[in-house]
Amino acid sequence: MFTRREALRIATAAGVSFLWPGLSARAAERRGPERAKSLITLWMAGGPSQMDSWDPHPESGNAGGITALRTSAPGIEIAQHYPQMAEQMRHLSVIRSLVSKEGDHERGTYYLLTGYRPDPTVQHPSVGAILTEEQPAPGVEIPQHIVLATGEGFVVPRGGYLGDRYDAFRVSNPGDNLQNMEQRVPAARQARRLESLDVLSRSFAAGRKRQVEGTMHGHVIDEALAMMKSPQLRAFDLKTEPAELRAAYGENGFGRGCLIARKLVEEGVRSIQVVLHGFDTHADNFDGQKTQAGILDPAFATLVNDLKQRDLFDSTIVLCIGEFGRTPWINPLGGRDHWPSGFSCVVGGGGLRSGVLIGRTNPDIRDDDAGKLAKIPADPIEVPDLYATILRQMGVDGSKEIITPIGRPLALCQGKPIDRLLPG
Repeated sequence: MFTRREALRIATAAGVSFLWPGLSARAAERRGPERAKSLITLWMAGGPSQMDSWDPHPESGNAGGITALRTSAPGIEIAQHYPQMAEQMRHLSVIRSLVSKEGDHERGTYYLLTGYRPDPTVQHPSVGAILTEEQPAPGVEIPQHIVLATGEGFVVPRGGYLGDRYDAFRVSNPGDNLQNMEQRVPAARQARRLESLDVLSRSFAAGRKRQVEGTMHGHVIDEALAMMKSPQLRAFDLKTEPAELRAAYGENGFGRGCLIARKLVEEGVRSIQVVLHGFDTHADNFDGQKTQAGILDPAFATLVNDLKQRDLFDSTIVLCIGEFGRTPWINPLGGRDHWPSGFSCVVGGGGLRSGVLIGRTNPDIRDDDAGKLAKIPADPIEVPDLYATILRQMGVDGSKEIITPIGRPLALCQGKPIDRLLPG
């Protein structure tokens, strides 16, 4: 039995590499566990309900009709709305007991993007920005920190004290052509325009070196021009992907975003985030969560399978998470409210252990129990510990201290790696 990579090498040597669609020689060099790692974050904006996804409790009076589905990972059950993910769970692990003290959307998002609670004295970098700064990808001419999101109101992951150059590059409509990526005039005229711009830039910069450096004007222009000419822009083009594969991911913004995320990994992009809105189900929770599952389930499962088939899974960490969970109890509107005291995430790939189940929440908490010890889940996991684990597995020292612009030393991450998820 050959691995896919070994078979590819044999096929290439025999001159029949065309039998493996989409596998160019350059892409083949970027496969396997030895390649530099990437992170794909599937961001569930609004806060998904753990009881209606990765932590079902059908025996509870708060279940609301949700039943449990056996998965390919022994001992792990998930909600019945995720049948395709049930087949892929053997490749992944589940944390059911994440805890946070931030139950507001804006503050919770900040905490879950950075691993630090909001602080008015400092702007912390997102995990994606840290990875991009600590592990630059030579030869990648497109942004190395990208967020694929549709809709309004989403907070773009920032570079924080590392600098604006590490802010995520936002693609608002995954699958559509990127705007302003093709020059609209002949090459000769474009060259004259750039010469004129250079004259103006040098004139303005005379005696203003520090101010000009702070604007990042030259950096932005250089990177934009390199990106416009780069063949790596093909990662954003889905027309070359088989119709069957596009359909498997889902013909919607999130599905297309997940497919583009895989293509960006092939190009060597360090951190990609794909956003799915619609989990803020204060009313009509069960229909809302079911609708979201219908989008998430095929896209997530196909992404995992696609990465496995292309020998990219062992070098790509995939994380599915939101800013918090939702209350175990059901409110009078048939909804669940914000709940940071025990929520779930799914993580795997990148050499992390698979089939691990961590923690358990109490499904029978009532509204009037919210201030009691009953809300503390079994085996609570702090958010910074999750990110310390990811950074460690991607070869980044999370304990490294950076001197912030106000002269304050801060560690990239304040957590400790979760040994149960790290390879032995």
